[in-house]
Amino acid sequence: MSERRGGADAQGRRRRAPRRRLSVVGVLGELLITTGVFVLLFLGWQLWFNDLVVDNQLREQSVHQSSTWQGNASTAEHGTPNDPPVLDEPGAVGEVFGLMIVPRFGENYYKPIAQGTGTTAVLNKGEIGHYPNTAMPGEVGNFAIAAHRTSYGKPFNGLSNLRVGDHIFVETKDGWYQYSFRNLEYVRPTGIGVIAPVPQNDGATPGDRIMTMTSCNPLFSAAERIIGYSVYDTFYPRADGPPDEIAAIVQANA
Repeated sequence: MSERRGGADAQGRRRRAPRRRLSVVGVLGELLITTGVFVLLFLGWQLWFNDLVVDNQLREQSVHQSSTWQGNASTAEHGTPNDPPVLDEPGAVGEVFGLMIVPRFGENYYKPIAQGTGTTAVLNKGEIGHYPNTAMPGEVGNFAIAAHRTSYGKPFNGLSNLRVGDHIFVETKDGWYQYSFRNLEYVRPTGIGVIAPVPQNDGATPGDRIMTMTSCNPLFSAAERIIGYSVYDTFYPRADGPPDEIAAIVQANA
């Protein structure tokens, strides 16, 4: 009888063994791990999934805008390669007036260009922003634009991959302006001379039609700016359809 009680008491003691006490350090460690997991999930959403969503939305927006312009082709200005039509600069921040197609960036690259370079109103929507008071597409001077290289659709992610001679097309209601890429430059964030009418030559009178693309550098940093310069080649009126180089891209997206 005493042996059974002894055995039962031992089992009871085993069942009532005190739980391991959680230390403050242990609790803090678990909280930090949980927080780290949520941070990684957020970064994955922000840098990958959100980019896919924004990219698809912008492509659909661009296709719709292009289709609208095509439907109103009869009102488009014809112009000539040496004297292309020039849009009036939009007065409203965020107003989309152009689209960009860059064959080097792939057949799905179709991005809207909007007035202004504010983060909330333009850049964080994944759009390419036009610096106010700089030239418009096809105009003599400096057509200066900006966009993100990471997150928010990252329109200029491939800017450093451009090669001399690569064509960049800017589509408006009137047609397609073709620019040829020339070179890259890296400047400090304060280097605003890149958007002057003649880049890095403030006060000079422009004689060429230039496009300047600006973004942050290196990736995931704003320590400096990467600048891509292109020069105007020619203009393709909307009535004649898109240039052969991008006809398949326009058709595939449409």
